Amino acid sequence: MVPTTPSLRLRQRIQYGNAIAMGPGKVELLRQIAANGSISAAARHMGMSYRRAWQLVETMNQCFLSPLVETAAGGSGGGGARITPLGEQVLALYLRIEAKTLKAVSNELSEFQGLLAAQPPSEPH
Repeated sequence: MVPTTPSLRLRQRIQYGNAIAMGPGKVELLRQIAANGSISAAARHMGMSYRRAWQLVETMNQCFLSPLVETAAGGSGGGGARITPLGEQVLALYLRIEAKTLKAVSNELSEFQGLLAAQPPSEPH
């Protein structure tokens, strides 16, 4: 088997005051809420606790002009969650920023890759 070179990832976070308004984890959470219609199902899919997912949703909702995620109480008709139109707009904007950033620094990332060890450390320090 031919060994593969680990690829670099550039992870962007948009900080607003002391809060992370948007980043890779919140992007994935929004995607999973949209796909599953539920914060708990999104959390399960991502391997995180419901409490942690709810904290991330609360932070996002507090950072923006209006909520990115709306919830409906459970009961006989069931509950759930959905991404609001502002949530869809923020998600699309973040993805455009991410794509433009990667394009702008692609040469530097290639150069950076050439300066790294053949394999990353087995555990982060």
